[in-house]
Amino acid sequence: MNDDAQNDAPEESFAELFESYTSGMSQDIQVGDKIRGQIISIGKDTVFMDTGTKIDGAVDKAELLDENGDFPYRAGDFLEMYVTAMTENEIVLSKAISGVGGLNQLKDACSQKIPVEGKVTATCKGGFEVEILKRRAFCPVSQLDLSYIESPEDYVGKVYSFLITRFEENGRNIVVSRRELLKKQQDAEQKEIYKKLTLDSEWDGRVTRLMPFGAFVDIGAGIEGMVHVSELSWSRVETPQDVVRIGDSLRVRVIGLKPAEGKERAKISLSAKQLQSHPWDSLEDKFKVGDVLDGKVTRCAKFGAFVEIAPGVEGLVHISEMSYEKRVVNPEAIVQPNDVVSVLVKEIDFEKRRISLSIRDAKGDPWVGFRDTYSAGQSITGTLEKREKFGLFIKLAPGVTGLLPQSVINQSTDRADLEKLKTGDSVTVTIEEIKPAERKVSLSVGSGAEDEDWRKHTQSEGNAIGSLGEKLQQALKSREKIS
Repeated sequence: MNDDAQNDAPEESFAELFESYTSGMSQDIQVGDKIRGQIISIGKDTVFMDTGTKIDGAVDKAELLDENGDFPYRAGDFLEMYVTAMTENEIVLSKAISGVGGLNQLKDACSQKIPVEGKVTATCKGGFEVEILKRRAFCPVSQLDLSYIESPEDYVGKVYSFLITRFEENGRNIVVSRRELLKKQQDAEQKEIYKKLTLDSEWDGRVTRLMPFGAFVDIGAGIEGMVHVSELSWSRVETPQDVVRIGDSLRVRVIGLKPAEGKERAKISLSAKQLQSHPWDSLEDKFKVGDVLDGKVTRCAKFGAFVEIAPGVEGLVHISEMSYEKRVVNPEAIVQPNDVVSVLVKEIDFEKRRISLSIRDAKGDPWVGFRDTYSAGQSITGTLEKREKFGLFIKLAPGVTGLLPQSVINQSTDRADLEKLKTGDSVTVTIEEIKPAERKVSLSVGSGAEDEDWRKHTQSEGNAIGSLGEKLQQALKSREKIS
C-alpha cells in the first residue's frame, strides 16, 4: 500500500463516521418545540439529553425531582421536554417554565409559545385565577380543559402547564390557556390510535354519554365510538341505563368503521356483547325438554310472547300454549312485558337457536285432575260462564267447562230458575258424561243424590207392585181349581 493511500484512508473513514453520526438528526428544532429525548448522562445539577441534533440538550436536575425530592430517572430513559432556549453551543430544555422569572421570560414564552407552569389559585367570574412566575394570570373556564367543567372547585390548588395567549400592559394583563396544550397532545395521541384502529380491534374505553339508542364510549384521546343498545348485552336491553352508567369502564370491539370525510368525524361502531361468550354455547348442559323454569316476558306479539329464561336466551310461548282455561286472542290479556312467569320447555332446536315454551303446561292440565276426581253421575256446583242459544256453559273447575243443553233445561222443573241465572251465579248440576280427549263435559239438571234417591224409590215401588200382582194371580188360580 502506498503512502497516498495510507493518508487518504483515515480521512474517508472519519467522513463516513461523521455522516453516520449526523444522519437522521433534525436541524429544525426551535424554541418552544416539544421533543422526546434520551438521557445521556446525569450530573450533579444537570441532566444531559440527546436532542436528535448535533447539540445535546441540558435540563436542570432539580426540575425532574419527584414529590419526595428523589430523582427517579437513569441513563437511557426517554423524556418529553420543551426547548426553552438555544444557541450554537447549547439547547436548554425544561418541562415548562416555572418558579420565578422576569417579564422578558414571560414575553418570550408568549411569543415563542413555550409552556409555563402555573397554579390555579381561585375561581372567578368566567374562569380561574392562575399564579405564573409569581404573577397573576387569568384562564377562561373554556380554556382549562378539553371537556365541559361541571365543578370548577375541583381544579383549585392544582398545578398545570399553560400557554400564554395574551401578554399586555407590561404583564398586568396575562391570559393563559391549558386547552391548547391538551389539544396538541390529544391530536398526537389520536393519530397513534387511528393507526391501530381496525375492524375487530379491541379497546378499553370509558362511557361518556347515554342516549336512548345506545352508549358513547371514549376509546382514548377523545375518540368516541357508539355501542348500539342491541350490542350492549346478549340479554334484551330496553335502555342503556339498564346496563351501564356514565364513567363506567367498558371493554369493546370495533364492528364498524367509516373514515372521516370533510368536516365529519370518523364513525366508529362498537360492541360490548361480542367480547362475551354467546349464551347458547353453554345452553345444552343447562336445559332439557320437560324442565319447568321461571322466566321474564320480554315482549308480546300477535302470535305469542317471548320469555327470557337465561341471559340472552329467549323462547316463544305460542298463543295456543298460554292457557287451558280459556281461548286466548290477545297474549297481553295473559302476560305483560317484564312479568315473571313459569314455563315448561317443550322443544329445543340448538341448530336454529329456538326454544318452544308453554305456560299452560307449566301449570298442569286441569283435565287430568278433573277426570281423576269426578265421574258420571256425580253432582258438582259450578258457576255460569256464558249463556248461548243451545245451552249454558258452566265453569266446573279452573280450565274445565261443561255444557248444560237447552233441551235438558226445557224439560226441567227448574227451568224458570235456570233462565234467571246471571254470569257468575252458582248452580248445581249433574255430570252425565266426561270426554277428556274432546275436553267436553255433558251436564244435566239437579243433584246426583236426588236422582239416586228417585231411582231407588221407583225401583222399590215397582218390586212391590210386582209381588202383589203375582199373589193375586195365584189366588185366582186356586179359586178356579176349587170350582
